[in-house]
Amino acid sequence: MLLVPRWVLFSSGCAPVLLIAGWVIAASLEGPGYDPATQTISVLAAYGASGSWVMTGALLAVGVCHLLTAWGLRAAAAAGRLALAGGGVAAVVVAVIPPPSSGGSLRHGSVAAVGFALLALWPMLAARGSGAAPWALRPVPSLAATAVMVLGAAWFLLEMHRQGAAGVAERVVTAVQSVWPFVVVTSCLRRRRSPAPSC
Repeated sequence: MLLVPRWVLFSSGCAPVLLIAGWVIAASLEGPGYDPATQTISVLAAYGASGSWVMTGALLAVGVCHLLTAWGLRAAAAAGRLALAGGGVAAVVVAVIPPPSSGGSLRHGSVAAVGFALLALWPMLAARGSGAAPWALRPVPSLAATAVMVLGAAWFLLEMHRQGAAGVAERVVTAVQSVWPFVVVTSCLRRRRSPAPSC
């Protein structure tokens, strides 16, 4: 039995492409007044931003990609699939409640923080202890992925606090979080004729 259906390669592969294309296009529509090194992605989706429709659409699409990937990734442990799906829901909600054109938004920030946490924890929660598990679902790579994402999130919070390169930190973390599901799916498809998982 296949560990994952082949269409999950498409849903997981589209997530990083859509996310990065979204922030690149939205930033170009915003013009020179937007600094991608210091300003967050949320600024691009804020009310009144020139490229808000692009960034909002990208966040919605990424959320749907994560939901589809979580649904099809039968090889992963159920807790990890739920966390990945929760990250997808958070991306959709972040798109639906963009921040105001100036100042912060507690609702937007809270949902974004929950999404960050779920997407950072899902690799560890998805791990399988079996030696027959695909490479990216084994404990060591899964814990390493979570550690990298947690460290990246801490870097982002530090840059936000010191008003430094928050945009760079956020882009690095979100890019890693959007690429990891694709890595997991690829590793599962390389072992496509393994026994079905118990869950």
